[in-house]
Amino acid sequence: MAVTTDIDRLAIDTIRTLSIDGVQQANSGHPGAPMGAAPMAYVLWTRFLRHAPTHPDWPDRDRFVLSAGHASMLLYSLLHLTGYDLPLDELMRFRQWGSKTPGHPEYGLTPGVEATTGPLGQGFANAVGMAIAERRLGYEFNREGHQIVDHWTYAIASDGDLQEGIASEAASLAGHLRLRKLVVLYDDNHVQLDGPTSMAWSEDVPKRFEAYGWHAARVEDGNDLDGIEAAINEARDDDRPSLIAVRTHIGYGSPHKQDTQKAHGSPLGPDEVRLTKEAYGWDPDRTFYVPADALSLFRQAVTEGERRVEQWNEKLARYAEGHVDLAEEFLRRVDRRLKPGWDAGLKTYAVGEEIATRNASQDAINGLAPTLPELFGGAADLSESNLTDIKGEAQFGAEEPGRNLRFGVREHGMGGAANGIAYHGGFIPYDATFLTFSDYMRGAVRLGALAGLHVVHVWTHDSIGLGEDGPTHQSVEQYAALRAIPNLWFVRPGDANETAAAWALAVERRDGPVALALTRQKLPVLEGTAEKAREGVARGGYVLRDAAGGAPGLIIIGTGSELQLAMAAGGTLDDDGIPTRVVSLPCWERFEAQDQAYRDSVLPPDVRKRVSVEVGVSLGWERWVGDEGAIIGLDHFGASAPAGTIFEHFGFTADRVADVGRRVVRDGLKGRIPTLDGGHFGHMAARSAATGSHPTLKHGESGVDRTGGSDPGHS
Repeated sequence: MAVTTDIDRLAIDTIRTLSIDGVQQANSGHPGAPMGAAPMAYVLWTRFLRHAPTHPDWPDRDRFVLSAGHASMLLYSLLHLTGYDLPLDELMRFRQWGSKTPGHPEYGLTPGVEATTGPLGQGFANAVGMAIAERRLGYEFNREGHQIVDHWTYAIASDGDLQEGIASEAASLAGHLRLRKLVVLYDDNHVQLDGPTSMAWSEDVPKRFEAYGWHAARVEDGNDLDGIEAAINEARDDDRPSLIAVRTHIGYGSPHKQDTQKAHGSPLGPDEVRLTKEAYGWDPDRTFYVPADALSLFRQAVTEGERRVEQWNEKLARYAEGHVDLAEEFLRRVDRRLKPGWDAGLKTYAVGEEIATRNASQDAINGLAPTLPELFGGAADLSESNLTDIKGEAQFGAEEPGRNLRFGVREHGMGGAANGIAYHGGFIPYDATFLTFSDYMRGAVRLGALAGLHVVHVWTHDSIGLGEDGPTHQSVEQYAALRAIPNLWFVRPGDANETAAAWALAVERRDGPVALALTRQKLPVLEGTAEKAREGVARGGYVLRDAAGGAPGLIIIGTGSELQLAMAAGGTLDDDGIPTRVVSLPCWERFEAQDQAYRDSVLPPDVRKRVSVEVGVSLGWERWVGDEGAIIGLDHFGASAPAGTIFEHFGFTADRVADVGRRVVRDGLKGRIPTLDGGHFGHMAARSAATGSHPTLKHGESGVDRTGGSDPGHS
């Protein structure tokens, strides 16, 4: 073993044996990667990483991301040994109920864990976002002679991480931006879960990264501590992001499982644990053993970290002497406090104006930008469609880290990088694409919700209303799919005032992501939203228009572009003698969080005749409509035509909503209401007819149960 000293060997084997014991005691986990990667992690944590175990939130700490989150016992061992608030008992409770050592690292649960990782490639993209945030924050606050933001982002990635597409997207972006303070150590052990990587992989990874614009290097022996140190030093001297491929051996030291997939995702087993510890020269009968000399070496991180924090505080105090306002602003930003009057630039729109909600979002972004400097983001090559640029601000590039990010057509990488910016702190990041392409970034969105990250997703062109681009670009199932993600607030505002309120909600949230679903087409500003939207959207739903002359006999519930249909239908039905309340329900998650009294005040339990209208799949609406109401939805794909034509053919008109409302009250119509022209599938219908695989759908038929359905003659 090419270690430098006996104490190095002892310390590295302490990491290895703690990892082995944690996995074995849990009878679950991944011992092989920690055993092979322990030397590179040891070099990084003891010779480079600037951190403070007793001050884990110190703003100028280096960030470390274990992208290979399945190797979590490696990270937990390091956190315990270096003095974070992670007692040895927690390592003994690895993967157990209530422990701080879950199977994969979870941000906010375990002190010192910088990112929730495990789904491969996500941590890599997070690290890219952290490096972006460090550069931008330093650009904003550093002044000559005062470097209060000056830290590095390090990551350990596996072959699986680098096989994932999200890592390729993020790596390409990082190379283009020349994020020089990003160093990734690649655990090149030649083995993955199914067997040798050669079964599915034959590329030269460092050359790929060189093509991305990275500095790339190799260390041929993963136990060569001096070689690893030299490679990291060389990386830090380069002006590009760096990948260091370190040739390791999975399950290092295991007589029968080293260099095999058997060491990857299963405990070694009692007999193999004994043999492996004997190979290390350790007592095989001792578990979770931490030699005093090794602990003393690792715990130097505590005193060194406290010294660094003290020095940085002194640096910040000197900075404040000459830059009082900047110092106060910096502390506000890292403390995640909003500036008084931050929302002064949000507009109020007059009834009768017509404006697409994506344009209202653009107004909100630019209205917030002067008083909310932490707002920072961009789009996936769609800034002119999503309308996300902050006017007058430069773009973030290799030369100047401006405020407008250009993610390129890299939706998944964008989502992971935006999460990384949020993990880093100092910003409220936002990203943007068409709503249908949120599918490409779902993995990142889900992890952001799990980790409670304050990210705003701006998703425009939110329905068949985008028109001629057709069903490939039209969102249908995305509403339901996104509402299914726990802790994601999905907001579909119905006009410009609700959009401004949605942005206020998104800014004020601290503990999770908010998604804004916005229209391409213009929508009228509705009566009542100027007065009611700010509070109503914050509560997820509210009464926009109440029944004329008394208690409602019918409730129409709408979201987004269909809210105008609900309003028009409500007026018609009132005139017809059916007292109708119109409820705007832009955010189900917020509405569900309100107390029962408020929810009942909006949707009285005794008013069981209800109609919902939303141009998306009907799944989920039954919870609001109940068993005596009707759901007007879209349970098939859209079509290519002007938006107005599509809405009319599918029956999303005010007259039809009113007709369905009459029939709910008069005839007891209930359940899912088919669209008028559910058979408009063009080549799909023709193909079905040719093959005989499915019956050809005719005009007015939808291919769904029409029990209680609508009359195709009504529009």
